[in-house]
Amino acid sequence: MNTVNARVSVQELKRFTIEAFVRVGVSAQDSETAAEVLVTTDAWGVFTHGTKLLRGSLRRLKAGGLKPDGNPRITSQGPAWATVDGDSSTGMVTSVFAMKTALAKARQCGIAYVGVHNSCHYGAAGYYAWLAAREGFIGLSMANDIPSVAAPGSRSAITGSNPISYAVPAGQYPPILLDMSVATVAGGKVYAARTRGETIPDTWLLGADGRPTTDPSGYPQIGALQPAAAHKGYGIALLIETLAGALSGAAITWQVGNWMWDDGTRPTGHGAAFIAIDVQSMMPCQKFTDRIEALIQEIHSAPRADGVSRLYVPGEMEWERHARAIQEGIVLPSDVVASLQESADISGACMPKLTS
Repeated sequence: MNTVNARVSVQELKRFTIEAFVRVGVSAQDSETAAEVLVTTDAWGVFTHGTKLLRGSLRRLKAGGLKPDGNPRITSQGPAWATVDGDSSTGMVTSVFAMKTALAKARQCGIAYVGVHNSCHYGAAGYYAWLAAREGFIGLSMANDIPSVAAPGSRSAITGSNPISYAVPAGQYPPILLDMSVATVAGGKVYAARTRGETIPDTWLLGADGRPTTDPSGYPQIGALQPAAAHKGYGIALLIETLAGALSGAAITWQVGNWMWDDGTRPTGHGAAFIAIDVQSMMPCQKFTDRIEALIQEIHSAPRADGVSRLYVPGEMEWERHARAIQEGIVLPSDVVASLQESADISGACMPKLTS
C-alpha cells in the first residue's frame, strides 16, 4: 500500500472515482455527480472530505446500506420549500438534487428551503453552497450527524459535528465560501491523525474523563470533540439539528447511524438542509456584486498585524489551491493515497496514475 504523498491530475482522479462508483452499480450520471463533489473538494485542499470518503461509500453501496440505484425525490412541497427523500442514494447525489430544487424554487419566490431525509454523509458542505453561488444566488448548506461533539460541561457527545456552509457570489472575485464544523475541528481530521499515529492539539478532543486530550486513538468510541467557541458552537449545532434533522423529517442525534463504523447493510438516516436566496429578486445582480467586491477590497486593504502579508476572505485559500490543482494536479496526502488503494480493491477500478 502506498504510504507517501503523490500527485494526480484532476481529470485522472475524477476518472478513477467515476469508474469505482460505476463498478459497484451506480449509474454513470450519478457516478459523475458524486465524483465531481469529491474531486472538487480535494482540489480545494480539503482532503478529509474528498475522495478519502470514497471507500466508505463503496462499502455501503456493496453492503446495501446505500442503494446504487437510489432515486431522490420530492415527497412534499410548497412554492418556496420542499422535502426530499434521498432513497438511501449517496449523500452527494441527493444533496445536488436538493440544492438544484432549492434554486428552482428560489427563482420563483426569491428564497427557498429544501430539507432532506433518508440520506447519508454528503461530503463537504461547501460544494452545495457553491452550486448556488455560481448561479448568482446566496447559498447555505448544512447537515446533521451522529453525536460526536460535547456540550459545555458534558462528559460525552451531545450533538453531531453538524457542518454548515455559505457561499456568496462576488463578481470579479471567486465566491466567498465558508465551510465549518460546529466542533473546534472536523472529526475527519481526528480520524486522519489517528490513522497516521499522530497526537492532536488539546483543543480538539475530550477524553473519557471529559478532560482535553492529545490522544486520538480511541475516537470516536471514546471521547468527544470540543465545541467551537464553547456555547456558541453548541448553539449553532442545535440550529442545524433543527433545520437539517427535525424539520426535514430525518433522524436526529443518536438516531443517526455512524456511516463509517455501523452496520453497512443499514441506512444511516442523515438529514440535510439547503437554502437558496435569489439576489436578482431583491436587487440588480451587478449592484449586489459591486457591493460585495467593495467589501472584499475593504478587507484586503485593512491594516495588518506585524508579519502578516495578506488578509483573506473565506474561501480565497481554497480557490487558489483549486486553480493550482487544475494546472498542476493535486498533491494527495499519504492517507488519501492509501484510501484510494482500498477503494480500488473494493471496486476493482484501476488506480489513478500517480506521480511523485
